[in-house]
Amino acid sequence: MILIMVAAATIFFSSEGGYLVLTNADTGVEYARYPVRDGDTFSVGFIHSVNNSPLTDFYELRDGRIFVVKTIYYNFGAGVQTQIEEGQTLEYGEDGSMIVTGFDREIPDLVYIVGTVSDHILNVNGGEDISLRDMCGRNSFVRFSYEKRHIIPW
Repeated sequence: MILIMVAAATIFFSSEGGYLVLTNADTGVEYARYPVRDGDTFSVGFIHSVNNSPLTDFYELRDGRIFVVKTIYYNFGAGVQTQIEEGQTLEYGEDGSMIVTGFDREIPDLVYIVGTVSDHILNVNGGEDISLRDMCGRNSFVRFSYEKRHIIPW
């Protein structure tokens, strides 16, 4: 029995993984943490405050860092990309969406102001949608970080 527990602990703590951590950017209070691994993804969707249409940003976790990789939107407006940069691709979805990929840019300090016009919806690895307004409150500044799991040396 002890051998099985030691083997399980070794596998758990030696695996490449960590947590997507959401904290209040003003106070540092932790709202939530989600177990993730390098290569996992998450998205944050909301209604854009200027053009009043849906926008979703997609991120990938790599080596303890967060990278933006894709955005989907339906209308132009202040703060929405209007030009395609080198290495990026614009495609149109069947629903009329504009899908921009090829960002591959690290976001060292990812903060959203939650629920100013509508709710912000978090989705981790294609799981359940999570209301950030319900979790954090309206107009909260929410910081996203990738915290690597601490490896216990044997």
